[in-house]
Amino acid sequence: MRNGVAYLRRNPSLVAGLVVLAALLAAWVIGYALVDTIKARPLSVRPNQMPSALLPLGSDRQGRNILAVLVIGTPLTLLIGLIAASVGTLVGTVVAFSAGYYGGAWDALVRGVVDTLQTVPGLLVLVLIAISLRSRNGMSVEQMALVIGALAWLTPTRLIRAQVLVLKRKLFVEIARQSGMSGPEIILRELIPNLAPYIVANFVIAFAAAILASIGLEALGLGPIETNTLGMTIYWNIYYTSILHGMWWWYGPPIAIIVMLFVGLFLVSTGLDEWANPRLRSRD
Repeated sequence: MRNGVAYLRRNPSLVAGLVVLAALLAAWVIGYALVDTIKARPLSVRPNQMPSALLPLGSDRQGRNILAVLVIGTPLTLLIGLIAASVGTLVGTVVAFSAGYYGGAWDALVRGVVDTLQTVPGLLVLVLIAISLRSRNGMSVEQMALVIGALAWLTPTRLIRAQVLVLKRKLFVEIARQSGMSGPEIILRELIPNLAPYIVANFVIAFAAAILASIGLEALGLGPIETNTLGMTIYWNIYYTSILHGMWWWYGPPIAIIVMLFVGLFLVSTGLDEWANPRLRSRD
């Protein structure tokens, strides 16, 4: 416990990032407890109302309480990022460990596929996939997450595989191999525990990238049209030209939440990078 507290004191980036994310979580919990989320539906309040005591963040052109929209939309956006990052990190980790440790034709195939796909603009591929899958009402939150997760495994695969290639030549792995441990046992008992911090750091990066990708797709109108995610809120701002009409209370809050979210994730990622990379760790 004391070591954990001491480490947090030496890692201000991680602490600051966790504080920002905790503040967002606390704001959502308080908002969910106090705000009537039914008013996130169209025509539930008078349209185009500026912030007031009754509507702290005003209403949009569709007659929705913007505060209620954000209370609903923020966790949905995080859910998209969580599902996509989980799928990408899980698939990338399995592929990276199997290819990096066993090598051979499988490793060559994985390396070729990853190198080839990473030369193609990711957003373009996601747009094509989203267009082919979307229905009249757009995609669901789960479909959006899986579409993004379809490419989210590439970066974790490349980064984790590089670390596996280094670790498998270490003495402790050779000793484990000589002691009769099988390949899967070495991966589970020796490699994964040593690379766990690195995997966690990659998950945070994948989480932020997935949220950014979802907002990009939704801003193009390829997201869940009837769902109040942060990205769809941005889309409706673009559709109704809220900036040109001076409706700052409509476009300002979702942008502020997105900025806070990415600042928090960036700081956490920076702090985890120190945890995952022994060369960056501070010494007492």
